[in-house]
This record gives sequence, structure tokens and C-alpha cells, in this order.
Amino acid sequence: MKIAILGTSGSGKSTLAQTLGATYHAPVLHLDTVHFLPGWVERPLDEENAIVRRFLDTHESWIIDGNYTKTCYDRRLEEADQIIVLCFDRFTCLSRVLKRWWKNRGKVRSSSAPGCEEKIDAEFLWWVLHQGRTPAKLAGYQRIGQQYPEKFVFLKNQSQLERFLSSGSYSL
Repeated sequence: MKIAILGTSGSGKSTLAQTLGATYHAPVLHLDTVHFLPGWVERPLDEENAIVRRFLDTHESWIIDGNYTKTCYDRRLEEADQIIVLCFDRFTCLSRVLKRWWKNRGKVRSSSAPGCEEKIDAEFLWWVLHQGRTPAKLAGYQRIGQQYPEKFVFLKNQSQLERFLSSGSYSL
């Protein structure tokens, strides 16, 4: 099973990736761990792509969470057996991000790059509330659904996600 998980910040992409990775006994790649170097410094794109290509080349099954459209994006979508987009409303995402920060402040989460402690700043809040959910980004998700309708799942809230998981719909 190969699953690409995309969507808005704070909607639970990393948590879903870990859940599905455990379900399928598949390796999980959180793209935040690839995109960032310690201290939230962005990794050079060519290195980022090389890491993801190597991961894709060496695993028969995988779960990858993260948008990062410059990082083997087309290949991830093409090879995925299922593409799941989590697109929760901005205030739910903000609430989840704040709870995550409170729980993990001063720590590095397993879905974050080494040396990248959980943080909240104005730039990230702007991303969660506005920049990460522009009409163009949302339209991009819809285009993916049109291009890959047979493997596309669009979930707008936690209830839909829970129904999806409990139904076994992710078992293709």
C-alpha cells in the first residue's frame, strides 16, 4: 500500500500517517523531517528531492505526509494507491495546532526534523489561518481529485476521518 496524505496544517496529517503506517506495517515519511534542517532551516531542494527519491525507490509500500509540491510531488501522486486530503476548517486547525504546541513545547516531535522544537510564531499562525489554505491551494486539491478520482479521498472534519477509518475504506 502506498498512501500520500496532503492537506491543511493542523488537520492531523502526521497522526493519520502514523496510524496508517502501523496498520499496514509500512514505513512513514513525514516530509517536514526532510524539508527542514535543525533550527527550522530549509534544506536545499536538490537534497530534499534526493532523500524522497531514495525513499520511494527503496520501499514497496509507504505512507508519506506533507504537501511540499516541489518535492517529488507528481511521482508521489502517481505512485500512490490512495491520496488522502485532510482539509479541516481553519479554526479547528488553529485549535489543534495550539493544543499540539502546548503538549510539545520545547520538544521535537517524531514528525519534525531533528533540532526543530515545536513552536508557534506569527508566520506559522498566518500559514494555518490563511496562507496554507488559499483558494489556489484548495483548487489544487480539487484538481488532484479530478486527475485521480479512483484513489482520491477528501475529508473535511474529524467525524469524516473517523468514519473513513472505521469503515476500512482505506483498505484498497
